[in-house]
Amino acid sequence: MAFTVAIDGPAGAGKSTVARRVAKALGFTYIDTGAMYRSIALQVLEQSIDPEAIETVSDLAHGSAIFLSPLDSMGNQKVCVGGRDVTQEIRTPEVSQMTSRISAIPEVRSAMVELQRSISRQSEHGVVLEGRDIGTVVFPQAEVKIFLTASAEERAQRRFQELQAKGIEMRFEMVLAEQIERDERDSQRAASPLKIADDAHYLMTDGLTIEQVVQKIVDMCTDKGYGA
Repeated sequence: MAFTVAIDGPAGAGKSTVARRVAKALGFTYIDTGAMYRSIALQVLEQSIDPEAIETVSDLAHGSAIFLSPLDSMGNQKVCVGGRDVTQEIRTPEVSQMTSRISAIPEVRSAMVELQRSISRQSEHGVVLEGRDIGTVVFPQAEVKIFLTASAEERAQRRFQELQAKGIEMRFEMVLAEQIERDERDSQRAASPLKIADDAHYLMTDGLTIEQVVQKIVDMCTDKGYGA
């Protein structure tokens, strides 16, 4: 089994950025679990599927051909569904909100977990995954577990700046309200709620640079024996 780094935490904590950089630093495979759920959410929206139609959404998840490319030289990853590049389309606010809803469906989660474990088994060296339940459900045996977080205001500000950079107009107060709503939904859902694994390292990122956060995690992997 590949050396596994599991990074969990709430929305907007910077998990994707940190996970990508950790994967690049260690030469590991990066598995963007959030992109997988977003890919399903995008299809639900495009096909006008009622997210409450559990069986239909579940069938869609189990039948979706999701492909995550290796990281390129800039640390970016292409996300494809059925051969179609959806890398940009899955990052809209609408997809974000739908993702939080469909990811609470147990059957959808089982389909994505199956795919994540399959990719891990094929990895030669190690994998880095980020999400809500990686260290508690998907890979409870992970060598390194991180609970990455930041204050709600800090996370909302990051999201606000990200949307502005993409030309998406949205008031900060609305971004913050959606952030708090997602936190509550993710932590209270019945299927794999967001929580801290007993053996996870709690890492608050307020005031830290991305480089500092990445180095802390790389050091944890070294302490666990990777590369020794």
